[in-house]
Amino acid sequence: MSSSSYTISRSSRASRLAAIFGILLLVALAAAPWWAGRADMRLLSEIFLYLSLACLWNLLAGYAGLVSVGQQAFVGFGGYMLFALAMFAGLSPLAAIPLAGLLGALIAVPVAVLIFRLRGAYFAIGTWVIAEVFRLSFAQVSALGGGSGTSLPVGIVKAMASNRSMREATTYWLALGMAVLVLVVIYLLLRSRNGLALTAIRDSELASTNYGIDIWRHKFVVYVIAAGLTASTGALIFLQKLRISPDAAFSVNDWTAFVIFIVVIGGIGTLEGPIIGVIVFFLLRETLADLGTTYLLILGLVAIVVMLKAPKGIWGLIKARYGIELFPLSRRVVDRDLEN
Repeated sequence: MSSSSYTISRSSRASRLAAIFGILLLVALAAAPWWAGRADMRLLSEIFLYLSLACLWNLLAGYAGLVSVGQQAFVGFGGYMLFALAMFAGLSPLAAIPLAGLLGALIAVPVAVLIFRLRGAYFAIGTWVIAEVFRLSFAQVSALGGGSGTSLPVGIVKAMASNRSMREATTYWLALGMAVLVLVVIYLLLRSRNGLALTAIRDSELASTNYGIDIWRHKFVVYVIAAGLTASTGALIFLQKLRISPDAAFSVNDWTAFVIFIVVIGGIGTLEGPIIGVIVFFLLRETLADLGTTYLLILGLVAIVVMLKAPKGIWGLIKARYGIELFPLSRRVVDRDLEN
């Protein structure tokens, strides 16, 4: 067989089937207001928002090597910006969401310049310290309720839509749209030259430096993008809750610990990992939530077992065994005759 029958490809039969299934699933999920109950829609919205946070944390830690334990800083910042823009600037909450993301990206610039001086565990601790500074700062803003927080005024909530059902459908579609946007942005980023550089940085920073890759610049870009999208996600989270407080907005347990659990058990450094992880997390939560603190112990036990048996996560184990990639990122040599 001549060498001309071989070609370099990213897509595969599995990725093409996954794309078809994904489109059908997206259509079904978009129609949820017509077939799902209110409780189901709220649960699905929460799943989408946690998926967004998990994918963004995975982008930071799994590809750029930025292990942050302070991403709650941008979740809370985005939530507070939504409330401030809606209450004091007179903006519609729907218009305030992207603006909160933009402000989150802008505030991430000086934060990155500061904490990028740190390495390893010091970087992780630095991100947590920044989040605490944010929490303490917003707790001093009496116009936003201070330490006890505040609720979104009824008039602003009612202005979003004509009735409660439409408001719930709107926030649901926004949550679904955010998850899709995050996945698309990360996918396109990883398919670009920047993504190739990130993959090289993930594998070896020393080798990347030797090949002339500007590590600081690529990490900086990823950090700012992740911060902006995390802030928009935070704005959506607290738009659904309609109330915000410093402790809820900057909760390390809710917005970082659970997110890290999702990524670790699903598979860090893969796009499929957070999807698998968020499904496992919510199955465990919905099944075991009535057990109280025992539920958290079981989550910890599951994380330990997965890390021991599958260090690269559930999807990492599947990929190593079957070579499946649902998001076509890797290049591979394929036989045209076999593909056709």
